Amino acid sequence: MARVITVAVVDDDRMLLDGLQAWLGRVPELRLVATAATVAELLGAPADGHLPYGSGGSGPVYAPADVVLLDLVLRDGSAPADNIRRLLRTGSRVLMISTVPDRSRIIEAIRAGADGYLTKDHDLPTLVAAVQDLAAGRSAHSVELAFACAHDNSPARPQLSPRERQILLDYASGLTLKSAARRAGITVHTAKDYLDRVKAKYQQAGRPTYTKLDLARRVREDSLDGG
Repeated sequence: MARVITVAVVDDDRMLLDGLQAWLGRVPELRLVATAATVAELLGAPADGHLPYGSGGSGPVYAPADVVLLDLVLRDGSAPADNIRRLLRTGSRVLMISTVPDRSRIIEAIRAGADGYLTKDHDLPTLVAAVQDLAAGRSAHSVELAFACAHDNSPARPQLSPRERQILLDYASGLTLKSAARRAGITVHTAKDYLDRVKAKYQQAGRPTYTKLDLARRVREDSLDGG
């Protein structure tokens, strides 16, 4: 029997919260365990049930959901990047949801550690697929995210050559440098040179990559594996 994925939602739109509760209640693979108007409220949610909207967050310590659907802009004025980082520290993965595909905010959210971005006009199967991707350790790719990344020319996003990108993707995915070189049809020495260039470019952009885990994180942050 497949594991049930637990989901929490942070959004200050009561109608959307009620709608998601009805939606997700029809999906046996998912279980909505908490809703809240702010991240601060969610982190005080009961560990064994839904958090009433506007309850103030009193109660037992929050038991992290597998995936948190987080509205990009909340009325409490909290910074999206701060909200994302707070949720990531609990062990949850974060799927950003928003009414508009704001390119700069999408990039900011992904850089802060969000694992995907969807606008609220998507249908239930798309949302379910995105949640399942996150729960499986993958990123949730969407048209909005792909468009934002394709047009991201900020200094923080290094411009990689096709070969640099290929070596980065193969190496960060778990291949050894020797295997990545063989797959690219080049020598290990040349592959190392490409990888060193990638690291140098990220260093210059203020996003150093010291380890393979760092490289994998950059791939995810910049959605380089999204085609």
